[in-house]
Amino acid sequence: QVQLVESGGGLVQPGGSVRLSCAASGFTFSSYGMSWYRQAPGKKRELVADITSAGGITITNYADSVKGRFTISRDNAKNTVYLQMNSLKPEDTAVYYCHARRTWYEDYWGQGTQVTVSS
Repeated sequence: QVQLVESGGGLVQPGGSVRLSCAASGFTFSSYGMSWYRQAPGKKRELVADITSAGGITITNYADSVKGRFTISRDNAKNTVYLQMNSLKPEDTAVYYCHARRTWYEDYWGQGTQVTVSS
């Protein structure tokens, strides 16, 4: 039973912060690269950040729109990936999805969590 369950979303003021969590189960978490995507109404789903760990080395990648404000991290012992979001803007409002991938043909998606940035 493969599951990716996001949590931590909600309503936040512009300039505020929130941390999203994605709890994984049903697969060998440490063998998968993890990503956060988001999709706003009327827009395409876009990659926000990804993280890959191998041989004790961690590599991260961020969309230009969130670089310097968001931080992706993972705790393999807890089978959890996080997205720390700071200095939030109304443009960050979207459904945020957790994604796991090991190969081009093996991947999994979470159900998504809503983040709304508004005063």
